[in-house]
Amino acid sequence: MSAPRLALSVLVLLVAAIALSEGTRGGGPRRCCFDFIETPVARARVVGYMKTSQRCSNPAILLNRVKGHPLCVRPSAPWVQKLISKLDKVAPGQTSHL
Repeated sequence: MSAPRLALSVLVLLVAAIALSEGTRGGGPRRCCFDFIETPVARARVVGYMKTSQRCSNPAILLNRVKGHPLCVRPSAPWVQKLISKLDKVAPGQTSHL
């Protein structure tokens, strides 16, 4: 009887430790992208951008538009890199990471 109790105690402690470590991680990322806009967006329609969290499964950039609705774009797209370069020249340091 002693061995099953010990095994059960170890199992309970292990589950508690896992639950505690998962709880201290905090919530997941606020925003991740799964669908991407492939067509270039005019610079005049974009007021800023944010990089998504590294915890997201897809690396992405969220373009903040004048109308307020963010667009998900691929950071590897050449037109996105040019747009980010232009935005950084106008307001460096105005980006944030989600």
